[in-house]
Amino acid sequence: MPTDSKVVRTWDLMIRLFHWTLVAAFFTAYFVEDDWMSLHVLAGYSVLGLLLFRIVWGLIGTRHARFTNFVCSPAKTLAYLKDAIAFRARRYLGHNPAGGAMVIAMLFSLSATTVTGLALYGYAEFSGPLAGQMGSTPEWLGSSLEDVHEFLANFTVLLVLLHIAGVVLASLQHRENLVHSMFTGIKQKELS
Repeated sequence: MPTDSKVVRTWDLMIRLFHWTLVAAFFTAYFVEDDWMSLHVLAGYSVLGLLLFRIVWGLIGTRHARFTNFVCSPAKTLAYLKDAIAFRARRYLGHNPAGGAMVIAMLFSLSATTVTGLALYGYAEFSGPLAGQMGSTPEWLGSSLEDVHEFLANFTVLLVLLHIAGVVLASLQHRENLVHSMFTGIKQKELS
């Protein structure tokens, strides 16, 4: 822990490792697609394992990692977004309400992407934990499953782009480097 009384450890090591490992695993799966199926599947399983970890850590983890710290009502989230667009949003040490909503949206989108990926893997490759259930899937459903999986992966990329835009906006608005804090875990207690 830093000894400087002006800084605070906001993001614990587990959250930081989760965040950057998830980035690497998701984009590995996304860019290799099914050209390198074994790498795509390994990256997909990694995403699934990371999501399971994050759900557990969101319940029992450190203060800023817990869902109770950043999941807000839709009304509070919309009010925060209006303030952010007007450049008068309150600063949060952890996730702000929009960031909290983005965490939840990404968890759902990534979960849906991995579940459809597992189902598609069972259907198309006769492999994975859902192979037995997907073996007798009609062709039209298997084809649709592929479209849904691809849509969800692309939707997740859209969420990532919105997340990056939000990080840039908040960094500019509060004059702090949020990307740096996701590497170090440290943020200023108060900004001047």
